[in-house]
Amino acid sequence: MPEANQKRSHHEVIVIGGGVIGMSIAFRLAKEGREVALIEPNELGMGASYGNAGTIADYATIPVGTPSVLKNLPGLFFNRDSPLSVRYRTLPSLMPWLIEFAYQSLPSKAETNAGKLGVLLKNASDLWHEMGVELGASHHLHKRGCLYLYESNKSFFNAKYDEKLRRENGVEVEVITAKEVLKHEPNLQPFEGGAHFFPNATSIDDPGKVMKIFSQKLTELGVTIYPTSAVSIDTNNQNYIKVMCKDEVLEASKVIVSAGAFSKTLAKSFGENIRLDTERGYHLEFDMKTPPVTRPVCSAKRGFYASPMVGRLRIAGMVELGGLSLPHVEHRLKVLERGAKTMFPNLGQPSRSWYGFRPSMPNSVPVIRPSKQNKNIIMAFGHGHIGVTLAPTTAQIVSNLISAN
Repeated sequence: MPEANQKRSHHEVIVIGGGVIGMSIAFRLAKEGREVALIEPNELGMGASYGNAGTIADYATIPVGTPSVLKNLPGLFFNRDSPLSVRYRTLPSLMPWLIEFAYQSLPSKAETNAGKLGVLLKNASDLWHEMGVELGASHHLHKRGCLYLYESNKSFFNAKYDEKLRRENGVEVEVITAKEVLKHEPNLQPFEGGAHFFPNATSIDDPGKVMKIFSQKLTELGVTIYPTSAVSIDTNNQNYIKVMCKDEVLEASKVIVSAGAFSKTLAKSFGENIRLDTERGYHLEFDMKTPPVTRPVCSAKRGFYASPMVGRLRIAGMVELGGLSLPHVEHRLKVLERGAKTMFPNLGQPSRSWYGFRPSMPNSVPVIRPSKQNKNIIMAFGHGHIGVTLAPTTAQIVSNLISAN
């Protein structure tokens, strides 16, 4: 790896960001024979790409902002136990994002955003299985479906809107009763509502191991890894782009910005003002030989997934708008723990906890396009809750954009 005092280096393509999006892009471009470098200050894939619920959520066509969320927005944001909350100290800086989020939650906007997500998600599961074969990670992928629980009759009835929106955008949904849910997953507590079952959904039984496999494959493909932070991007030279890092300057013919929640500042450095902000996600893990469920189960009421993983149950979720600098909130972990023990009363104490940052757009639709300021910079960020899901899809789009340029 380059030393901090190494002279300027030139690459064909530089990918900024070593999460699952950046790694997928670097992997695909290197497989196509391009010379690729990747910039990431931390261990590859160990942020939100590790800490997620392990779902390839090709059914996730519902944006975070919908008419029902808009209707209940004040109560959601300012209830400490809500699955969707905001840190008061960040309100002034968040206000432009929140105003846009409210606008994007209007019925016509939400339906338009669902359509955009449907297009992106259409082949997400198939692309992941193809990439799993290429990575040698297929044994970590399981097509067992996913359950989305509505625990009261009222919430089950109100979910008809989501069902309609999903079906209109190509998602296969089975509407099942609470009794049928318990046939699928008998260790769940009885409830009165029902569920949406997504039979084609795929899950990952160990996101961390898959990220490590990814990292090893990039090394095998000859991708240069720079363990540093990109600070800004300079486009003044007509022949190449400069990436200004903390300890060196790198050059490239093409630059891909896929730095997740940190992409906003980089985009601003080359003249793109993107309304991106940060959601914090949390998870708890309970070590056990056999998890109590066989597939990811999402509680719509509590806003988290119970995901079976190798040797443990992961409880992952929550949406907390709180920026990048504030510490995590212990109360959010307590809310997760209470919810988990309501679903599974025999759980013991959590074995470990985690929190990380999701890059989120007000309309839930990621930014995947060339910069308007310089066509040789491609932006690929803002995936929110579906970064893992859309990783191979995003890599395919970026590859096509580079080939067409």
